[in-house]
Amino acid sequence: MPAVQDIFGTMVFSDKVMRERLPEEAYAAVQRTLKSGRRLQPDTAEAVASAMRDWALEKGATHFTHWFQPMTGVTAEKHDSFIKPDGRGGVLMEFSGKELIHGEPDASSFPSGGLRATFEARGYTAWDPTSYAFIRDGVLYIPTAFCSYGGEALDQKTPLLRSMEALGRQAVRVLRLFGHDDVKAVFPMVGAEQEYFLVERDMFERRADLIYTGRTLFGARPPKGQELDDHYFGTVKPRVAAFMRDINEELWKLGVCAKTEHNEAAPAQHELACIYNTANIAADHNQLVMDVMQKTAKRHGLVCLLHEKPFAGVNGSGKHNNWSMATDTGINVFDPGETPGENAQFLLFLCAVIKAADDYQDALRASVARAGNDHRLGAAEAPPAIISMFLGDELTEVLDSIENDRPLGQKEKTLFKVGVHALPPFPKDTTDRNRTSPFAYTGAKFEFRMPGSAASISSCNIAINTAVAEELRQFADELEQAEDFNGALHALIRRVIHEHKRIIFNGNGYDPGWIEEAARRGLHNLRSTPEALPHFTDEKNIELFTRHRVFTENELRARQEVFQEEYCKLVLIEGKTALGMARREIFPAVSRFTCKLAQSAMAQRELLPERRARYENSVVSYLTQLMDAAYSLSGELEDALTAAEGIRDLTEKSFHLRDHVLPVMGALRAACDDMETVTGEDAWPMPTYGELLYGVK
Repeated sequence: MPAVQDIFGTMVFSDKVMRERLPEEAYAAVQRTLKSGRRLQPDTAEAVASAMRDWALEKGATHFTHWFQPMTGVTAEKHDSFIKPDGRGGVLMEFSGKELIHGEPDASSFPSGGLRATFEARGYTAWDPTSYAFIRDGVLYIPTAFCSYGGEALDQKTPLLRSMEALGRQAVRVLRLFGHDDVKAVFPMVGAEQEYFLVERDMFERRADLIYTGRTLFGARPPKGQELDDHYFGTVKPRVAAFMRDINEELWKLGVCAKTEHNEAAPAQHELACIYNTANIAADHNQLVMDVMQKTAKRHGLVCLLHEKPFAGVNGSGKHNNWSMATDTGINVFDPGETPGENAQFLLFLCAVIKAADDYQDALRASVARAGNDHRLGAAEAPPAIISMFLGDELTEVLDSIENDRPLGQKEKTLFKVGVHALPPFPKDTTDRNRTSPFAYTGAKFEFRMPGSAASISSCNIAINTAVAEELRQFADELEQAEDFNGALHALIRRVIHEHKRIIFNGNGYDPGWIEEAARRGLHNLRSTPEALPHFTDEKNIELFTRHRVFTENELRARQEVFQEEYCKLVLIEGKTALGMARREIFPAVSRFTCKLAQSAMAQRELLPERRARYENSVVSYLTQLMDAAYSLSGELEDALTAAEGIRDLTEKSFHLRDHVLPVMGALRAACDDMETVTGEDAWPMPTYGELLYGVK
């Protein structure tokens, strides 16, 4: 493998490349666009397009594509070649400023929530100059936003960029009150941790549930799961290590700062984390990470599973979204300094996040609502579906002293002693980590642990950015009018702590008692996607997103409809897949095995009349009972699916699927999994959990 510094960013049309290849005036114009959002002039766009084309051709590219992120949760691309006829039987390699700035894909073939009809096909992609173009597989990828003919956002990038601008505007107002007149911009910074499973491709291809749904709908637990905790941070297997090396090399070429990789808690589960970047670039990079993982796995004879819960009985996969805010002058507003109790600026920004999490808990929960994540949240492996915040003992004590207007004893940084003389002591962090908290302060940043592994991180960051922007707006409005700034600041911080401390919880989120405590505090417990998604269009949330011009009301309602429809489609696909697997694979296989055992019992009695064939008779009886129960359940499942198909209202349909289809699927699975435990290994029609989880050597 070549040296990292020699390959890093070599396939990216980066700032360094632009500085080298663009005329000085064009480069300066691009920088003004990046810093102030000014529109690029046509002559500048032509200069950029020309330089980008020449660079791409030198790198072996033959095509370009506007790479965008529709509301499907994955990326989309349409490839166009650089060639243009020269009129003499040959071709020229051309790429214009117009082709760089915008494209025109079909907008009616992507989810739009009614914003586009089939006969209204025109849509536009618009170049996002804040995210660098890159080359993959001979194609120049141009990151773009995607909108309809009427200007409505049809993607994840457009509202994310809007939310970043909203947050930046309000954060600058607040910082000016603290004398930071040099700050011109504030950016949300994000580092995403990506969890995933690896399984053998040949086993994957023999499982209809994995092929169609990304998760196993049947499967008895193996004797060993993750009980011994021997996989987490364990030695990486050679094939997995080779896979990780290939991922790193490709990501580094694309300028993605893949930093940390390790085995996760469950067998066959792993994680990759990237270094912080601005929220929109972090979102682009995370989409690249998922795509590179899946394509690289194929080359290694593996399949990368990104479903939130591909296996029952072991941990599912999340995507931890580490979020903070930084100024263009290098200040992290969530850095508490040595004495957080005296850092009023830090405390005010901390209060903005506390108030945002409390005021908009429903919007934050809805931002991560999807069918797969419902199997993970609250399953003693991920945060509960209740939004709460972990601050740690020190910060909680600071806030408590402010609320009760009592002095706080100053503490020196504690040295953490490990009890081995050869190892030096090191400073102890001011907060512990709480993996049961959905929204934890982990030192100069917040870790939002609720997103599922397959989701775009744009959705949750849109919600976080906008909610915090609203609280900062309220703070700035109040403090800008204050005659006594310091007095008003202290009163504001104290009031916010008193009114919103219910959202702070430093305890065990897995404890069943927390559900009761959260209810007493008046916190939402939106346990499923059908419960969470309708809150997108609560009046206060419509006001939030429209006030900051992140969504229009129509865009917000359309997004809710898209996500409800996705939930319904996914559960219907799962139900139909489970029904087909049971009737076409499991029932016939078990029936053949049962008949074989019955015939064996009869043969034994003919040869040895005194032989009772206890094993054969017992298993035949047990399997017959299970088969009868499972067959009846398959009929119930078919009826429930048929009823769901006839429901037109998406909210009603989603609740029907949750309450009538998923429970029957669970019961059918339980009966089939019991059959698996007594059916001969050679007779079972699909790879088992043991083979899937431990098959990669």
